[in-house]
Amino acid sequence: MQERSSVGELANHLRRELNRYSPGGKLPSSRALVERFRVSPVTVTRALAQLTAEGLVVTRPGAGAFRAVPRAATAATGDTSWQEVALSADGAADVVPRTVDASGVLATLAAPPPGVIEFNGGYLHPSLQPERAMAAALSRAGRRPGAWGRPPMEGLPELREWFARGIGGAVTAADVLVCAGGQTALTTALRALAPPGAPVLVESPTYPGMLAIARAAGLRPVPVPVDADGVRPALLADAFHATGARVFVCQPLFQNPTGAVLAPARRPEVLRIARDAGAFVIEDDFVRRLVHEDAGPLPPPLAADDPDGVVVHVGSLTKATSPSFRVSALAAHGPVLQRLRAIQVVDTFFVPRPLQEAALELVGSPAWPRHLRAISAELKTRRDTMTAALRLELPDFSLPHIPSGGYHLWLRLPTGTDEQSLTTAALRAGVALTPGRPYFSAEPPAAHIRLSFAAVAGTGEIVEGVRRLRAAL
Repeated sequence: MQERSSVGELANHLRRELNRYSPGGKLPSSRALVERFRVSPVTVTRALAQLTAEGLVVTRPGAGAFRAVPRAATAATGDTSWQEVALSADGAADVVPRTVDASGVLATLAAPPPGVIEFNGGYLHPSLQPERAMAAALSRAGRRPGAWGRPPMEGLPELREWFARGIGGAVTAADVLVCAGGQTALTTALRALAPPGAPVLVESPTYPGMLAIARAAGLRPVPVPVDADGVRPALLADAFHATGARVFVCQPLFQNPTGAVLAPARRPEVLRIARDAGAFVIEDDFVRRLVHEDAGPLPPPLAADDPDGVVVHVGSLTKATSPSFRVSALAAHGPVLQRLRAIQVVDTFFVPRPLQEAALELVGSPAWPRHLRAISAELKTRRDTMTAALRLELPDFSLPHIPSGGYHLWLRLPTGTDEQSLTTAALRAGVALTPGRPYFSAEPPAAHIRLSFAAVAGTGEIVEGVRRLRAAL
């Protein structure tokens, strides 16, 4: 973190000094900058690279860095208002509007302003990411023979085998496709299994990114309520019967946002109900590797108990590593695998081989199990800290379920509280949170918020963030 901060500070300083040099003028040498600012040569190189990317500096091998010649003024922007008519006309015959609302996704991706505590984040804080292990894995991967060649369309056999072992049951490497992150895998699965205009059953509440995928594909999300034991089988059966849906998307383990785990007695019921309806279950197993230290043994994926090809399984490395480490698996039995493969090839060709090789290097290194143990302990500590702070500072907020995995808490707000007003007031008070409305595909039963404890720097920020949230009320 110190190196990253130094790079930004040096880049800002050099940016302010550029006016001292005429266009094309030479900047001080890297050695001079190292001595003047007392930073490492790597910091100087990265700061100059940042200014080069901004078009402010030009570097010439062997000659040094120079102030860039200003670009000519760009042409005036044209009139794009005609696109409103064109886009609306294209969708006039759609059964379900395909307008994309990405607000629920952006809420967890957007970086808050400086000084704002990030309770809205959907990924591990950089201090929790295995940055050194990933860097070492990427370095080793780049030196592997053939690392920069074209990989097999389905993914590297060794990586497919690793994912298959993690799923278990009768799943083999032949059943696995390597994809570019869980979001891409979910998109491929929904496109493969449901035609535009079709209903798709979803948990309620559920992950906003999945709702956005469904609506962008012209699908109609139909909510099926969940409780502390996961989706309610009787309501699932009713939804299949009422809609004729052929797809149900669920997160059986540490569901987002409730944190619920599908109860053992409900697991075979869900599979039986889907099989009787002639439907697929898309299993989004997104945080299996973010289990908390006190969780105990985890249930296997639904796909491990499915010999009939009902389950299409999605698993990813991203949540346990970095938002930029986008490697995931899509697993299925039977003819549907060929359709999944065809859609993936058309959409993305393949996941870059260096990234697949780096994934193999990472999960095969001694650093990988150490990392998983470390985040397991740290996430439990953070969860307990946030839970204690909420009970002390905000006792009126209802916390019906404390999860033993994942990275967030789901809170029901006191009756009469407007979640959007609270979100706005909280941001003014210096804490970013996620409102609950985007997690519901229909009218929500109550106001909620989701608070992440993984994207902050540590437990001190958690306590301070809850204090600011109380002040926002």
